[in-house]
Parts: sequence; C-alpha cells; structure tokens
Amino acid sequence: MSAAAQPRRTRNSRLVRALVAAGTGAAVIALPLIGATGASAATGTSTPSTTLAGYPNNLDGWIRESLAIMAEKHIPGTYNGIHRNIIRESSGNPSAINLWDSNAAKGIPSKGLLQVIDPTFNTYHVAGTSFDIYDPVANITAACNYAAARYGSIDNVFGAY
Repeated sequence: MSAAAQPRRTRNSRLVRALVAAGTGAAVIALPLIGATGASAATGTSTPSTTLAGYPNNLDGWIRESLAIMAEKHIPGTYNGIHRNIIRESSGNPSAINLWDSNAAKGIPSKGLLQVIDPTFNTYHVAGTSFDIYDPVANITAACNYAAARYGSIDNVFGAY
C-alpha cells in the first residue's frame, strides 16, 4: 500500500492510546493489591510483618531485637558479629537443624539460627525471651550469652563454637 493510501493517524488517537495504556497499567498494578488485601483480611492468614516488640519479622529485625535485649542484660556483641555467625551456621533459617554432626549423634542436634543445642540454650537462656529454641530472638540471645561467657563476645567467634 502506498503512503498516500494509508489511513492517517491523528494526534488525538495517539493521545488516546497512551491514556488507555497508562490506565490499563494502573489497573494491572492495583488489582493484585486490592485482591491481596481482601484475601488476607477475610482468611486471617497473613503473617505479621513485625515482632511483638515492633521489630521487622525478618533476620534484620530479629538481630536488632536481640541486640536491644543484650544491651539491657549487658551481653556484648555487634550486629555484624551476629549476622556473620548466623549466615555461617544456618544461612538465616530459624528452623535449621543439624542432624549429622557429633551432637546429633548423641541425640542433641544443633537448632535454630545460631545452631544451639538444647542444654546450652537452657543454660544460657535470657530472661524475657521465649523458651522455644527455634524462636529467632531467643536463639540469638542465648547463643550470644553463651559466646560472651566462653569467648568474650559473639564477635570473637569465627567458626563452629
């Protein structure tokens, strides 16, 4: 078809197409948000985005909440020291359990973010935290309390402890 025979597009049609495209994009973005809000409100299955103490319910928040408790109890340690050890021990998985090492062979596997065994957790548990070894804040705080007693600080731990 020659250029003279092709239908001519006006500026208005280009503007209309742009507005339709923008409107469609906004609708696509808004629909999942509306649906997700309604679904979680109806079923009550949403996970809390913060801990009971108001920290983010993630690795960063668990470490920061533990550090606040540690400061109150005069347990030494830094964010970087805790984070480094968590990543090495559990890759940040609060449900991690070691079923293959010498502790596991004795029937007391290492558990949680900092891979603490039950007797150590019970001995170094910090008042005000959960008695659940898999609770991230309780696990971090007890492990840091143990590391402080044994090594001076979690910051001084660079391998299995």
